[in-house]
Parts: sequence; structure tokens; C-alpha cells
Amino acid sequence: MTGAHDGGVGPLLLVPAVVFWGYLAAALRQRDPGRAGWSHWRTASFGAGAALLALALLLPAHDLVGHMWQHLLVGMLAPLGLVLGAPGTLALRTVRPRAGRAALRLLRHPAVAVATHPVTGLLLTAGGLYLLHLTPLYRATLAHPGLHPLLLLHFLLSGYAFTWAIAGPDPGPHRPGVPVRLVVLGLSVAAHATLAQLMYAGLVDAAAPADQLRTAATLMYYVGDLAEILLALALLVTWRPEPRRNGSTPVRRRRVGPVRA
Repeated sequence: MTGAHDGGVGPLLLVPAVVFWGYLAAALRQRDPGRAGWSHWRTASFGAGAALLALALLLPAHDLVGHMWQHLLVGMLAPLGLVLGAPGTLALRTVRPRAGRAALRLLRHPAVAVATHPVTGLLLTAGGLYLLHLTPLYRATLAHPGLHPLLLLHFLLSGYAFTWAIAGPDPGPHRPGVPVRLVVLGLSVAAHATLAQLMYAGLVDAAAPADQLRTAATLMYYVGDLAEILLALALLVTWRPEPRRNGSTPVRRRRVGPVRA
């Protein structure tokens, strides 16, 4: 294996730095008189997500093990920190009210409901992994270095979408109830575990020796489990029960607005 993935990610290191500084600037604006302020915990969470993303881009991806570390960091751990930073809520509190109302109307669109459903996120994340490892796609990323940044972008966007759908604190008018999200998260755990077993047994299309396959499979199994346990905890922490009327059934909120941190 050669360092086919080297040289394609260097400029991308600027992305997490620029995104975090933009977030930090918006958070500091909340300290202005007349504003409610912004949670330091959310800022720290977003900063941790950006740092994990930068770390993933710094890691060499010469082999399957390096590639697996990048997947775990870019597709699972970094999105968790970024999502818990509630960048959508911060943006709604930063932009003009007219732009905020337009964004909320867009969130209520039926197409957005499908795109942001946890099942869609699961198909994009787990489905993308199966497609990568059970087809010649992984070999293609070795032969064509330009595909690797696109693969990382897919990991990041699909991981963010899945994490947001499961435990995002940002406004989500179409986000299903906690039981549905827990079931989808359980399916994600099973999907990762199954692929890890297939990889450990050498039943994947990867240009890697057996010891690398076993190491990569072990990483996917245990570090992936850790990431999903953290996501489940995030779901419990960010869950807010629907208000009840006189102890009866929950009352649905008719209007979704910015969540105060």
C-alpha cells in the first residue's frame, strides 16, 4: 500500500478551523447587552468536534487501519461534538428575524422531513460503509486519491445528519419520538457490529492483509460501540418530554422556534 491518500487533505485542515472561528464569533456576539448569552458547554462541545475533525485529517491513511480511524473520527465522534454545539440554534439567534423565520419554514417542508429522518441518516451512514467495504469502492479510493476527500465529506455529512436526527438539540419539527430514535440507533449498532464481523473474517473487498483487517474490524466494533453509547447518552440528556395537559396525553407544540441554550 502506498500513501495514496496523502496530499489530498492538507488544504482541508483549514475547514474545521474556519468553521470553529465562525461559530466562536457568533457565540461571542451573544454576550452583547440585551442578549441571553450562549452556553460555554455548547461552545466547548463544538470546539471538541472541530478538533476531532482536524485530528482525523492529520492522521495518515496509508492503510485500512488509518482509514478506519478517519471514519470513526469524521463520521461518528466529530459529528457528535458538532451537533451538541447546537450550531443551528446559534445561527437562528444570530441572523435577522426574517432569515430565521424563512429557515424554520424550510425545516417544516415535507422533503426536509424525509432527508432528516433517522432512517435516512442510517441508510447514508451504514449503507455507505457497506458499499465502501463490500464493493471495489475502497480499492478505487486507493487508485484515485481525489476520491478520498469526497469519501471523508460523505462520512462527515451523513454522520452529522444521523447524529442530528438522533440527538440534535437544534429545532427539528419532524424529528420522531424517542422510542423510534432508540430503535434506529439499535439498528445502527447492529449494522456496525455485523460489518465488523465480516471484516474480521476477511469477507470484504479490501486490499489489506489479514492483520490489518482484524485491527480495523476491532476498531469498528469497540470504538464504534463507544461512539454509539455516547450518542445514546446525548439523546437522553437532550430529550425534553412534551408538556402534558392535566396528566393526559402529551400536547404537541405547534410552533418550533430557536431553543435557548
